[in-house]
Amino acid sequence: MNRHVNAIAGRLSLRPPQRRSLELLDRITEIAPPKKGADVAAALAAIRSEFPSVTDFEREFVSVCFALATGVGKTRLMGAFISYLHLAHGINNFFVLAPNLTIYNKLIADFTPNTPKYVFKGIAEFASDAPEIITGDNYEAKAGSLFDELIQCKVNIFNISKINSEVRGGKSPRIKRLSEYIGESYFDYLAALPDLVLLMDESHRYRASAGVRAINELKPILGLEVTATPFVETGKVPVSFKNVIFDYALGMAMADGFVKEPAVVTRKNFNPAGMSPDEIERLKLEDGVRLHESVKVELETYARTSDKTIVKPFLLVIARDTTHAAQLLQLVKSDRFFEGQYKEKVIQVDSSKTGAEEEEMIERLLKVEQADEPTEIVIHVNMLKEGWDVTNLYTIVPLRAANARTLIEQSIGRGLRLPYGKRTGVSAVDRLNIVAHDRFQEIVDEAGKADSAIRILQVFIDPAQLAQKTVTLVSQSQLATKLGLAPEHATSSTSVADGGALTFAKPQEQKVAQIAWEVIRKLENQPQTLPTIAHLKKPEIQRAIVEAVEERHRPAQLELDAVVERPDIAAVVAKTIDLVTQQTIGIPRILVVPRGVVKSGFKPFKLDLTSLKYPPVSDELWVRHLRTSQFEVIALGKGGNDEARLEDYVVSGLVDFDDVAYDAHADLLYDLASETVEHFRGYLSEDDTRKVLRCYQRDIAKFVHAQMQKHHWEEADGYETKVSKGFTELKASAYATVAGQTLADYRVSPEDKSNMAKYNFGGFKRCLYPVQKFDSDPERKLAVILERDSEKWFRPAKGQFQIYYKVGGDISEYQPDFVAETEGSILMIEPKMKSQMAGVEVVAKRGAAVMWCSQASRHATAYGEKPWSYVLIPHDAIAENMTLDALTQQYLCQ
Repeated sequence: MNRHVNAIAGRLSLRPPQRRSLELLDRITEIAPPKKGADVAAALAAIRSEFPSVTDFEREFVSVCFALATGVGKTRLMGAFISYLHLAHGINNFFVLAPNLTIYNKLIADFTPNTPKYVFKGIAEFASDAPEIITGDNYEAKAGSLFDELIQCKVNIFNISKINSEVRGGKSPRIKRLSEYIGESYFDYLAALPDLVLLMDESHRYRASAGVRAINELKPILGLEVTATPFVETGKVPVSFKNVIFDYALGMAMADGFVKEPAVVTRKNFNPAGMSPDEIERLKLEDGVRLHESVKVELETYARTSDKTIVKPFLLVIARDTTHAAQLLQLVKSDRFFEGQYKEKVIQVDSSKTGAEEEEMIERLLKVEQADEPTEIVIHVNMLKEGWDVTNLYTIVPLRAANARTLIEQSIGRGLRLPYGKRTGVSAVDRLNIVAHDRFQEIVDEAGKADSAIRILQVFIDPAQLAQKTVTLVSQSQLATKLGLAPEHATSSTSVADGGALTFAKPQEQKVAQIAWEVIRKLENQPQTLPTIAHLKKPEIQRAIVEAVEERHRPAQLELDAVVERPDIAAVVAKTIDLVTQQTIGIPRILVVPRGVVKSGFKPFKLDLTSLKYPPVSDELWVRHLRTSQFEVIALGKGGNDEARLEDYVVSGLVDFDDVAYDAHADLLYDLASETVEHFRGYLSEDDTRKVLRCYQRDIAKFVHAQMQKHHWEEADGYETKVSKGFTELKASAYATVAGQTLADYRVSPEDKSNMAKYNFGGFKRCLYPVQKFDSDPERKLAVILERDSEKWFRPAKGQFQIYYKVGGDISEYQPDFVAETEGSILMIEPKMKSQMAGVEVVAKRGAAVMWCSQASRHATAYGEKPWSYVLIPHDAIAENMTLDALTQQYLCQ
């Protein structure tokens, strides 16, 4: 495999299907090298010999199709294709086709440096010498750059729909007209290039059109097609492409977690008997809006608890026709629809419009992804089209007649993209909802058929729960509340837990206190100045804070001196510092870093090859996927020469891994390779052993590398603790809850102990937050003990600590359940089920936490502060008659 494949896949963070596509392109360039005037028939024979699914290029040049499901990342793949062909084969000229104005504009943006989705981000060679982007709008103005030898790579982006419109009526498209500057038409200039590669986005749109027939005359050396629908509609039966080399269907993308999970939604015990079609439609629409509001809260709650950007979801209503759409628009805008709450938050995308007007409407639809755009409901008529690459579509209400398969395929396509690029593990954030009360069972049955491309979740909503308004309850620290601070990015769905009275009643004093807090927050990042929270009370630090506050407060105060009484800044700062120290447990930010030379490697070990039992193989293995009918060919190697030694197959596969350096590990690698070869020789002939090693080289290397990870070692001259922050601000927690829900008393065991997560507990005196949630009743009991026996305590929000542990090859962040400060120490406390106390993950977390506490104690005691300890308590040991001191002594981890 070309070395550039690994490099590009890593730099662009390609997903497995994208990487596989790049590997296939690499293989194509080996067996059918792209060049001007190549024998197309010979290239087809060579490619078909390894990839039987490619039976015809369907064009006058070599062209293969990569069928990747919506949401997997076709634009990034095109960036990877261009990077590979340029870096590995010196190809400099590319022609990218877009099917419409929306995708054309999107591609231009994505290929332009310093844009959010720049496709070459991470490619070092393009960082200082980015490809020249030439478009269908500026190619005449950029004619002067065509012969600039300093510009190595050029990417042309053109809109095929514009070319199609120009050739209608027998006219010649503008691209074919003579350019005085270059002495020929731009089209002829491109056709004469010796290395033009054609990339076709949404390639199902480039079949049997006048524009595409003209494109054939460009005579590219290679065509690369990407689409999610590798077929064309000709009557009732879709005709599949004959040049698909890789098919990664929607079902696979769902199984691998690259897109949202579609779910069909109905009311619990819904019975449409006696309801008119209009009544059912109105109920579906209203329930869709209620569900949308619930999703909005779940998204905000997740974002606040995970330090992510808050995503504003929108709801899509699919109407029968434009008349129906207009009626729905008037309904949503009326005062009788949720009291007019959405009259300014709805738009209609009129599918009767065509051409430029349609594209303008689509552009308006694209704006719903922007957080500051008010639209939350979009009413649309036609099936969703390509180019609507929004990530915040979460609820769909189809109100038009269609069979179940059409409802599934046309409803979910544009709503599958994930806002954070990957699934979060939170069902509401990872799910696309299709509200279909009257079609629920029909859709479920259709999705359950053997030939269905997807599997669809079922969601039953309780009408009583739907009627309840949910909100994101933000439980910010008591400190933030007493200072009069509000949560950042508050929305209409945000509710703030009541943290009691403000410390400063006068507005001017409150303003000074907030400025003082901002100054103190900046001192977080100066551990030399503020190594612990207690240092705030040192006179020199307090004077510095007063001076900084006076400097920041002075401009506004000068304007108010004659009107407003000047606050006593020094007194307010002193009171603020008292508040901060009382309402904070000083958590340092600790980094353990190696000192001097760091060495790493793998200890010698014996492989366990018991399960490695590949059978003898022929020259090719054909695989047919039963669900998708996809063909896959497993060939005997990469088409290169045989390795001189059988062990070399294993070694060359292992050195492809980033953590394996040949020079440092050669002896071990050949020992492992020898074991592997002897294992296969034990039941295969010499020739069959070679074939197995060639055919399964990558899988064998993965198998061996996985065992190597258990024997990895790392050492340094030593390790040192770096404290990047003397203390860290307490992060706010967020919970999805019913608006107006009364807080439960933490001292009283709730009725439904099996569903503790639904309760918000309050009434605390020593907790640093007004509201806390618990995962079990023993955790609630522990809170009772902490309220009685500690000076202050809290449950940390996600990201409060930066403690990492490793299980297998995965590194994860550990968040302890409780932190409490007593008279003589600070405790990190973890309640755990007794049956899990010896589990691998619990042991790994304990080791990481004990090390962190040791380093935190070393830092604290150096400044005369309280040491840290880690306490791991089995659930059944927690009872309200137990003291914190007794639990600590019994379950302290050293």
